[in-house]
Amino acid sequence: MVAAPCARRLARRSHSALLAALTVLLLQTLVVWNFSSLDSGAGERRGGAAAGGAEQPPPAPAPRRERRDLPAEPAAARGGGGGGGGGRGPPARARGGGPGAPRVQQLASRGALASRALDPQPSPVITLETQDGYFSHRPKEKVRTDSNNENSVPKDFENVDNSNFAPRSQKQKHQPELAKKPPKGQKELLKRKLEQEDKGKGRPSPGKGTNEVQPPGERAMVNGSRGKDPPRQPPARKGGAGPELRSDQPLKCDISGKEAISALSRAKSKHCRQEIGETYCRHKLGLLMPEKVTRFCPLEGKANKNVQWDEDSVEYMLANPRIAFVLVVHGRASRQLQRMFKAIYHKDHFYYIHVDKRSNYLHRQVLQFAAQYSNVRVTPWRMATIWGGASLLSTYLQSMRDLLEMTDWPWDFFINLSAADYPIRTNDQLVAFLSRYRDMNFLKSHGRDNARFIRKQGLDRLFLECDAHMWRLGDRRIPEGIAVDGGSDWFLLNRKFVEYVTFSTDDLVTKMKQFYSYTLLPAESFFHTVLENSPHCDSMVDNNLRITNWNRKLGCKCQYKHIVDWCGCSPNDFKPQDFHRFQQTARPTFFARKFEAVVNQEIIGQLDYYLYGNYPAGTPGLRSYWENVYDEPDGIHSLSDVMLTLYHSFARLGLRRAEASLHAEGDNSCRYYPMGHPASVHLYFLADRFQGFLIKHHATNLAVSKLETLETWVMPKKVFKIASPPSDFGRLQFSEVGTDWDAKERLFRNFGGLLGPMDEPVGMQKWGKGPNVTVTVIWVDPVNIIAATYDILIESTAEFTHYKPPLNLPLRPGVWTVKILHHWVPVAETKFLVAPLTFSNRQPIKAEEALKLHSGPLRNAYMEQSFQSLNPVLSLPISPAQVEQARRNAASTGATLERWLDSLVGGVWTAMDICATGPTACPVMQTCSQTAWSSFSPDPKSELGPVKPDGRLR
Repeated sequence: MVAAPCARRLARRSHSALLAALTVLLLQTLVVWNFSSLDSGAGERRGGAAAGGAEQPPPAPAPRRERRDLPAEPAAARGGGGGGGGGRGPPARARGGGPGAPRVQQLASRGALASRALDPQPSPVITLETQDGYFSHRPKEKVRTDSNNENSVPKDFENVDNSNFAPRSQKQKHQPELAKKPPKGQKELLKRKLEQEDKGKGRPSPGKGTNEVQPPGERAMVNGSRGKDPPRQPPARKGGAGPELRSDQPLKCDISGKEAISALSRAKSKHCRQEIGETYCRHKLGLLMPEKVTRFCPLEGKANKNVQWDEDSVEYMLANPRIAFVLVVHGRASRQLQRMFKAIYHKDHFYYIHVDKRSNYLHRQVLQFAAQYSNVRVTPWRMATIWGGASLLSTYLQSMRDLLEMTDWPWDFFINLSAADYPIRTNDQLVAFLSRYRDMNFLKSHGRDNARFIRKQGLDRLFLECDAHMWRLGDRRIPEGIAVDGGSDWFLLNRKFVEYVTFSTDDLVTKMKQFYSYTLLPAESFFHTVLENSPHCDSMVDNNLRITNWNRKLGCKCQYKHIVDWCGCSPNDFKPQDFHRFQQTARPTFFARKFEAVVNQEIIGQLDYYLYGNYPAGTPGLRSYWENVYDEPDGIHSLSDVMLTLYHSFARLGLRRAEASLHAEGDNSCRYYPMGHPASVHLYFLADRFQGFLIKHHATNLAVSKLETLETWVMPKKVFKIASPPSDFGRLQFSEVGTDWDAKERLFRNFGGLLGPMDEPVGMQKWGKGPNVTVTVIWVDPVNIIAATYDILIESTAEFTHYKPPLNLPLRPGVWTVKILHHWVPVAETKFLVAPLTFSNRQPIKAEEALKLHSGPLRNAYMEQSFQSLNPVLSLPISPAQVEQARRNAASTGATLERWLDSLVGGVWTAMDICATGPTACPVMQTCSQTAWSSFSPDPKSELGPVKPDGRLR
């Protein structure tokens, strides 16, 4: 019986050891799970596919602290004026609460936040981007500056996953709205909604979306001068929609996938919701996607021909190849398009131009210059080619069919270009190269693991385009039997392969058109996949003859999430420092992208002079650039109330300048009365600097009572000011406020910063290199009410920071001030105008509307917390007389409102000059065509004239 106590002690020890081992194992499991969750969450926060709803903010990391000496008074009074990331988040999170609420707000990204050590209620300190990128402890992916995979999803987005139809291996730790379980009854509600819509006029066919074609009468007008019947109209979903669903063949299924449910809840039109439901059900029932496709390539693996090119060799074969250039263009940059067209034109080639159906101004300009040349035609149909949309592939396929049906155009190669492209070699060099490789097809492949490419491109996901949006509806399987390939959607194809893709009815082409009709970024993969699996597979060259300016740190910002349920990338614009890249000869390249004259025109000029030589000395307009933002045929419905209000004010500013500088005593010949709406508006740049707006407008000359057409140039005044005396803090270089911040090119797309009471301004700062610092940013409204205050932690390598404070609207009209302080010492300030509106819904504003829009936010509270105690510290007294004047201004309408508006506009804008576009009774008024600044002045670099003896325009 002696052994019993030993056995008990041994059992207790074993039990304790087992508990200790289990505890250690549990802790290890928790640590591993925690780190994997953080890693997965970080990856998904970087690239969470926008399948619906906004991304949730990440957990706040440990705050950094910077010791600072603060005035005693604001220490207790300040609030966390900052808030969510660049946008307006849920109020409780974005604006903070009362004293008990957390004072540090989180960005909707991965930026770290810091709080001040000595402030009992500190303002939020925002660790913003370094060169507009976020810090990460992961190894950085090597930047491939000349990668040609045009829109591929960056590495950070690989772990993004939202599955519907099949289980996937990856955890979904951090999903947008769709990761949440649908509220109870939401599926039934959506089903009832669709069933009620089915009782209407029947189901529209899924092929017909926003891309309606023009009526036949308009088609005939476009190409009627060619002496040839125009090509037939393209079907709405060319080559891929399958049999149309008739209303007497309804497909019913349980719509259970969270992505499809989200798409149905977000789609605005009845037609789009029906199409989403039909597509989802057809896919769920196995009626939509091909399961197996036949491969016709006799080769094993991937064929890739290597091509060589000697830059000095310009040899021709007996018959030079002739190229069909397909230009797919959109926007309003008509002068940049004409300059590019001028550079690529040759009488031996053919030019087929498609203008986005939403770009009517550009379409009018293209029709005008296309009529001058017999080898230029404009598509009689137009589509809305959204980023990543299936409509872009439809545009290319229909263009190919049209070109093949034009029997009077004997072309040999198909090249697609946009207005953002520019040649980097001459036409002679391109023709000589293609003469040697007449049977080749030039496409750039992704050059990476195929499974990884499929995952990053979303090829294993089902997408549908409708309502000018790409909706993600769930997962799908890649068809068996073929190798899927892809890369850049810019390519050069020979006629033989184009005929095969267009007219073949074999299993490969037919099923691939069906598969890619429901694919994100289909043009980046369709032609690669068909070619690699077709009888023409031995003609593939892994080079699309382009240089693309990739900077994924700036270009991969999920900037297209508002039009596609996915995250993607876009190339950056070239700058002068990139010119050396065009001179490389390691591989054949003939075109480069992207170029954008509103960002940098100098690089376009450098290329142009490099290829074709300098213009003669004294040529006008070489450093100037004009871009139209409004044209009278667009109609004023195309303008916002803010734009219409300010364009009218700019015109009146010009008339006052004419009266002040041109008017002689007792002579009314240079006095005018404004008439009607502005006729056109242009942006004006000189030496790549924004110079203001050019307003073409009508006015009655009071001396002769005749209508004249004038153009006024208004320029913004300098509103950024360094503190005087300057502080010891020298990192800040510039600060600006605006809207439409472009994080890729790091500028405001709202040139001139035209803001109204309902806009949400963004504050931007540009920094030089230096030590880590924290600065305080304070927003002050026109009556000295402090609207917001927050701190920003500036990393040592940061170049730009930008932040949009979540202010309550409407903003009080007038001149606002944004102050930047370091240790409570003023560093600099900038001002911006919030314009009172003279128009509401393009009609003169009524008194009740004006009072509502121009009185500021309710109870003068731009945020939930007040910053009133900071006013004496910052020497910003609130004057009762000033507040009363603001109250009276808010109630004004008509001429009184216009006078108030014009006085504000005159404080931040200057009328630089005015000219007449036609006859004028003012004897000293200059003619616009004789000025250097007017949109009517000569612009030889973009003007198109007759074909020269060598067959060129340039």
